[in-house]
Amino acid sequence: MSSNQVIKTKDNLEIQFQVNHLAPFLLTLLLLDTIKKSVSAELPGKIAFTSSSGHFNGEIDFDNLNLEKRSSYWHPIKGNYGNTKLMNVIVAKELSRIVQNENIRTYSLHPGIISTNINHMNNRYTTYFINLLIMMFGISAEQGAINTLYPVLSPENKETGEYYNEGIKQEPNKIANDQEVANKLWKVSEQLLREHGLI
Repeated sequence: MSSNQVIKTKDNLEIQFQVNHLAPFLLTLLLLDTIKKSVSAELPGKIAFTSSSGHFNGEIDFDNLNLEKRSSYWHPIKGNYGNTKLMNVIVAKELSRIVQNENIRTYSLHPGIISTNINHMNNRYTTYFINLLIMMFGISAEQGAINTLYPVLSPENKETGEYYNEGIKQEPNKIANDQEVANKLWKVSEQLLREHGLI
């Protein structure tokens, strides 16, 4: 998603940062204890974060997570979309480390380029660019669902913390392997949720 202006939610958070990163992060935290109580070695818990290949263009600027500086916001692939999708990959990897002895596996994934209503808040140039990508490389919603479910449901998949691109394991953006960034992102995200009274 891209726009010429920074769009804030009622919580005064940049919309993509809240929807793409903080919302699934919060949901995971809220469900984690229940998941831990419900799993076993025979039936491990599985948590998947829907990311995007756009995460390869993401960066983590801890001084600008909420886009007060507005750098590259307009860019259809970079901007905060790529940043928040990188956060999904980082959180999946960090969570896999945190729950490594809890019979829980985590994944992040790019389901493919699928025609959805994600364009509804874009400017016309970004909409044109994304529609062009969909025409050239797009897949059906059904195939996207298969790509999303494969790492979670495949009986052969015993790994955790991995990134999958259309159902195929792939090495993610190198920033996702930076333990210092992962620790800081986790702590900053928890702090933001606390400040908003959500945890």
